Formats: sequence, structure tokens, C-alpha cells
Amino acid sequence: MQLEVENLNVSFHSRDGINEAVKGISFNLEKGKVLAIVGESGSGKSVTSMALTKLLPPKPQCQVSGLARLNGKSLLDLPEKEMRGVRGKEIAYIFQEPSTSLNPYFTVGSQIAEALKYHRDDVEDMGKEVIHLLDQVGIRDPENRAEDYPHQMSGGMKQRVMIATALACRPNILVADEPTTALDVTIEAQIINLLRDLRRRLEMSIILITHNFGIVDGFADDIAVMFRGEIVEAGPAEKVLEHPQHPYTQALIKCIPKIGSKRERLPVVDYSEL
Repeated sequence: MQLEVENLNVSFHSRDGINEAVKGISFNLEKGKVLAIVGESGSGKSVTSMALTKLLPPKPQCQVSGLARLNGKSLLDLPEKEMRGVRGKEIAYIFQEPSTSLNPYFTVGSQIAEALKYHRDDVEDMGKEVIHLLDQVGIRDPENRAEDYPHQMSGGMKQRVMIATALACRPNILVADEPTTALDVTIEAQIINLLRDLRRRLEMSIILITHNFGIVDGFADDIAVMFRGEIVEAGPAEKVLEHPQHPYTQALIKCIPKIGSKRERLPVVDYSEL
């Protein structure tokens, strides 16, 4: 088992009280597999992934407990100096809005090179490696596009740059947090196909965080459905998609648009009964 998470709890403390964002969840990620964590906004998906590498605010604002092991190494107990070696190199992130993740004052090539500088001592020619990474994620004319600033690129190209930046460190696990947000369906399909191809070529594990079951089918090996900080259903992707047991999972799947469907209104979920 590559990543094991057991009884993970995350709570935020404020003047208004304690907000339990994640409540005792557990899941496993095997090497080379794709785990999709699915749920609506505010269900605790992103908080879960960020807790693994201590990207959340420190105590006392945020309290994290439980176990998270990466190849037997306890992540939550690592001191900050060692955790810096995990971030990027062992677990890398693609965040959901590339326009805010990329620095508008620097070229995309220089931003990829920065990741190489801190995590890849083996790289002798930064420029050549940057071009290779851009080419790897399907950006045409990478020699010239490396000199572009983020505003000169489309949303899909910026997301590819974010993927290239994450791949620069050759991570074992890639966390893709809503990687297709704000992209049209054509570009969405291209990004998912790119991740599928990279996973196959690089033998990389992926945690896909999404609210959209439509991009999970045919990509994820396993699914964990989150609702109000808890995993309410989990299992092999085919089983969850074809035979969902929890009403919340059933409602999310029914939101997937289908050609020829004439449904006038989506089913209403009575949250008080969940």
C-alpha cells in the first residue's frame, strides 16, 4: 500500500467555535492507481488532501489528528524540514484555479524552473528540462511558450503548465484538485486524457478531487464519496457508479447529463435524513 489514511480528523477553531471539516475518514491508495474523492463544495475533499502535507494553517487555528502513512512513513509526525522534501517530490498538487496559482509577474518557464531548482539536483540544463516538461503535457511550440506570461495563455494551457510544474519534481502521487474547473467540456476531456496518459507512462498514483462524477467514469479505479466531512460510500469505481448505495451518491450520479434524457427536474435530496 502506497498511502494509508486512518481516522483522519481536521477541525478549524475560531471565535465562533469549532468547525469539524473532516470527521474520522479512512482510505487507501495503491501504487499506480487513481482514487477519486467525490463530493459537493464544502464536503471536506480539499481539506483532506491538504492535511496530508501540512498545507493547512498551524495550531491552534487548525487541529489535525489521525494517521497518514506514505510507504510506511508517518506524514503527520514529520517536522517541517522533512515535510518540505515530501511536498512536490513525493506528493505534488494541481490546484483548481490555475489563474490564481500562477504568478502573473513571471514567465511560465521560470515558474517551472523554480520547482526544478528546489527539488531536482540532477537537472543540469534547466531550460532544456522546462521545454521537455511543456512538451510532455502537450503544449505546442514549447520553446517559445516557455517565455509567455500566464495572461498570454488560455485556461486549458495554464492548467497544462500547472501539471508540468507538478511533474517537474517526479512525484509518486499527484493530487489533482478539481483540475477541470472553469474549462469547457472539450478542454476538460483533454485534461483528463492527459492525466490518464501521464499515469500510464509515469506509473504515477493520482488522487482526483472533484464534484463531477462525469469525469470519474473510465478514469478512477476507486471512489470515495464525501458528505459533510465523512466518507459515506467507497469502493471500486465500477461498483459505486453502477450500484450506488447511499442516497447522496445516487443524487450526484443523477446529476450527470445524458444524451436523450428528458428529465425536467433533478431529484431533491432530503439532507435532514442523511
